[in-house]
Amino acid sequence: MEPAINSSSPTLADRLRGHVSHLALEIGQRNVFHPQALHAVADYIRSEWLAQGYAVNSQCYQAKEVESENLEVSRPGKTRPQEIVLVGAHYDTVEGSPGADDNASGIAALLELSHLFASVETECTLRFVAFTNEEPPFFFWGRMGSAVYAETAKARGEDIRLMISLEMLGSYNDQPGSQGYPPFLKHFYPDRGNFIAMVSNRASREELRQLVAAFQAHSDFPVESLATFEFVPGVAWSDHLSFWRQGYPAMMVTDTAFYRNAAYHSAADTPEKLDYPAMARVVEGLFHALRVLELP
Repeated sequence: MEPAINSSSPTLADRLRGHVSHLALEIGQRNVFHPQALHAVADYIRSEWLAQGYAVNSQCYQAKEVESENLEVSRPGKTRPQEIVLVGAHYDTVEGSPGADDNASGIAALLELSHLFASVETECTLRFVAFTNEEPPFFFWGRMGSAVYAETAKARGEDIRLMISLEMLGSYNDQPGSQGYPPFLKHFYPDRGNFIAMVSNRASREELRQLVAAFQAHSDFPVESLATFEFVPGVAWSDHLSFWRQGYPAMMVTDTAFYRNAAYHSAADTPEKLDYPAMARVVEGLFHALRVLELP
């Protein structure tokens, strides 16, 4: 029998809203140009994980002369502890944005997934990581927190079977024409932005197929998937890129960012615009999918 999601007050949707509001409203834009805010977010994540009963590990490094840290917690696997499924999200924002969807929504989902798994056993190790410095000026070429982390994991020989990047999970729209796409894809996917997307490169397509199947077996929330080339605009635009570069299977779970959310990377990316009941359904679906996920 599957463990039930706790529906007592506050609800999962309420808790997600609380995390997003704290990060986007009480702390606001958070990056190396605002180091006090960046550190405040790290402290918030750490305190949440400690309250959930986890031991929190920190990986510190210097970025633009600012002390930066990735944070991780783990739920050791019951039968295959050396095999790791890593779920991550970045906690920084672009300059000038409070970052409700990008990416307080991803951090909120990360915190609630770790909360749900705090007392649930899995066959392999489940690791939750909050990454710093995903946004410019670090993205793609710079010292992204996830790049530092993935390089270290590879050097240690860690057996990461799958990395899942939670990148913007809060924007949904049922209106026709509300969903955009890279060139040509609009002919193959819905024009309503009411689904969650799961995206990988070609090398990770089997892991993508497994996660989508597990999600659909436990949730009726709409999901669309795509395994394609890394040069397609948006496909590589999050922390999963750092793991592809180290040869690890990785994918992104996303509301599709600027293809749907007009407030992307702007001051208008605020908490009241997000759909928290929809986010809660996505988190529930991911929780049940990760419990039963069978990877190659």
